[in-house]
Amino acid sequence: MKHQALIVDDEPAIRELVAITLRRMGIDCMAAASVSEAKGALREQAFDLCLTDMRLPDGNGLGLIAHIQQRYPRLPVAMITAHGNMESAIQALKAGAFDFVNKPVDINDLRNLVAQALKAGELKLDAVAPPNSPELIGRSGAIQQLHETIAKVARSQAPVYISGESGSGKELVARLIHVQGPRTNQPFIPVNCGAIPHELIESELFGHLKGSFTGAVANKVGLFQAANGGTLFLDEVADLPLLMQVKLLRAIQEKRVRKVGAPQEETVDCRILSATHKDLAELVDAGTFRQDLYYRINVIELKVPPLRARGDDILLLAEHVVTRLAAQANGVAFTLSDAARTALLTYRFPGNVRELENILERAVTLCDGTCIEPSDLRLPVLSDAERQRDPNDDTGELQLYLDNVERKRILDALEKTRWNKTQAAKQLGISFRALRYRLEKLGIE
Repeated sequence: MKHQALIVDDEPAIRELVAITLRRMGIDCMAAASVSEAKGALREQAFDLCLTDMRLPDGNGLGLIAHIQQRYPRLPVAMITAHGNMESAIQALKAGAFDFVNKPVDINDLRNLVAQALKAGELKLDAVAPPNSPELIGRSGAIQQLHETIAKVARSQAPVYISGESGSGKELVARLIHVQGPRTNQPFIPVNCGAIPHELIESELFGHLKGSFTGAVANKVGLFQAANGGTLFLDEVADLPLLMQVKLLRAIQEKRVRKVGAPQEETVDCRILSATHKDLAELVDAGTFRQDLYYRINVIELKVPPLRARGDDILLLAEHVVTRLAAQANGVAFTLSDAARTALLTYRFPGNVRELENILERAVTLCDGTCIEPSDLRLPVLSDAERQRDPNDDTGELQLYLDNVERKRILDALEKTRWNKTQAAKQLGISFRALRYRLEKLGIE
């Protein structure tokens, strides 16, 4: 069965150009010249794709996008915008548009957009990561919410800014967005912007021609070109120098890059994901990060929670890491003692998941037997600055300790009663309602 597309534009020439392009791709088209006509068409039949202009006689494309998001959430909708009007394009992406294409319409850009949109339309709204993809382990409310957001943004082509502390798993989140989206079979190219010398950044991102500068002994393909068709993940994007930020902004907006020494630009089609542990808004205020680039990459912000805010995910992750290390150690099965588990729960992990992994790798190496004790963990004594790392966390060390003690008692009761909450509440001497409240407060599923 052929795919069906709805083209919404009050300019007959644009409708005809888009329709011709789509028909050559084997897609049947229906045209509408207004919002009301488009809504009528949507009521009468199902579509696989919608392309809409921003300005329409009886409304605008943003209203139509919102209507489609509410009533036809599986339908990818792309915005046709006036060339150079990035504000409208960003508004459309924030409203839920899959992507946008500029007027005058570039046929190759349109074909790429349509192909990606049709793939996205075939994805399930509650899609989960495919087999053998990276795992985001956890049962806490924060992680469940993160999983839901990842599944949602994966179906879009909107740029995503992933914020979070160092070691919290920002690259893992970026990889999950990639593998759950329509570009999953194409390259995922991560680049640490802070690890590239400033004088080489342009060459690394965009490539260069042989002889274009001293040391350019051969042609080089840039990371944008390497990610063509797939996803480019710009980690630590805040470390880019201002001059490079200008060139990056142009590359993202125009979807074209110029190799160092090349006479002309070339088209690239890749989704941009970016991340940093720094506060980009503060850097914008300080003048070290361009405001226009900030708004362009921060169409959707996705916050990765710190490990200390994830409750018993700490123990889930610890068990997972220990199991993985056991597989690497000729199958020797290591376990965590109750005291070691309590020690992990009461530690704040300023280095997040990465620090937990490093602590457990060291513990497995130092452990005399197969049961890891607190002495094997060698948890560092945190400085006052590290203990107060999160200025918005007014819980305090004492409250954190008490919460973890309470969590352990509740988990022990649940395990003894095989997770019969009514019996566990009796054993704890509290009402079922009180137990349910504590479970929710402590993030225990």
